[in-house]
Amino acid sequence: MNIHLQHILDILLQLEDISEGQKNSLIKSLKEADKELTILEFKLDRTEKVKRTTAILLEETIEELELKRAAVEETLKELKATQAQLIQQEKLASLGQLTAGIAHEIKNPLNFVNNFSEVSLELLDEVKETRIKNQETRPRTEEDEIEDEILEDIKANLEKIHEHGSRANGIVTSMLQHSRGGSGKKEPTDLNALIKEYVNLSFHGMRAGKNPIDVEIALELDDTIKEIPLVREDFTRVIINLCNNAFDAMRSKVDLTGFKNLSGLEPYHPKLTVRTKSEKDRILISVEDNGPGIPDEIKDKILQPFFTTKKGTEGTGLGLSITHDIVKAHGGELKILTKVGEGTEFQILLPFNQTEK
Repeated sequence: MNIHLQHILDILLQLEDISEGQKNSLIKSLKEADKELTILEFKLDRTEKVKRTTAILLEETIEELELKRAAVEETLKELKATQAQLIQQEKLASLGQLTAGIAHEIKNPLNFVNNFSEVSLELLDEVKETRIKNQETRPRTEEDEIEDEILEDIKANLEKIHEHGSRANGIVTSMLQHSRGGSGKKEPTDLNALIKEYVNLSFHGMRAGKNPIDVEIALELDDTIKEIPLVREDFTRVIINLCNNAFDAMRSKVDLTGFKNLSGLEPYHPKLTVRTKSEKDRILISVEDNGPGIPDEIKDKILQPFFTTKKGTEGTGLGLSITHDIVKAHGGELKILTKVGEGTEFQILLPFNQTEK
């Protein structure tokens, strides 16, 4: 019984001036009141528990909604970024078509430059032979000496024109091959020649870009490797993507250090090393830079589609993802070896039996 009702009951039992009937009636009323009070206390206790449970559930619901709202906002952000990247990809595709057209147009005058420099060199040789025959019948004069020197200078100039014209022609040819689609089938390919050609194309592309840097290129190619089965048009993208990625990484280190080592002890010299090596039943291709390295927190993400550390629309985040897919399609494996502050090495391991023909 409630303590207050019990106190009233105790007093009531001590009274002598009321009858037993009245006492019994009052006691019954007190007990009924106590019963109702007990029920009310029970209901109140249940109500408080329901209120606390409801408050907890409401708080959890609010937290869950906040998490979902944040997830939706992040999804919208990713969708907007993906949309921007896809737009950029479309622009790049259009740019690729435009570049192919321009390269084709450049190739025609380059052919004239190279062909006419070759013809001019042959004509010079004929002139020199004629002059030698003519000088056999008379003594050489000072004018002959001067003319011979002039002819040698012209020949040297023409040789330089032909050398650099051939170099430009090689770059343009690589650009055209890269922009064209292929059969999609594996064909015997001179791996070392492909690497030389497309490392060179990537380097010249970087030098022609907005923020060129001086990079030492070191090619350490295994001469025992001959032709291996590759989808050439796909694998050229692997070489270009890895080289471009290395150039971007080294540029960021140049921007950070101003060509000074992080320790300040020696200047920073960007260097790209590309290696090939024949192993038992596989070919190793290594693309190594001495850039800033890849932090652990993003190392596992860089092969994911659309992941990029570049700002705005500078990068689509597809280069390394596509590279990884192409390597896997060749039955190969792509490994990433990196150390923050020292550089990164991408290793491609392609299965190949050198005894195969």
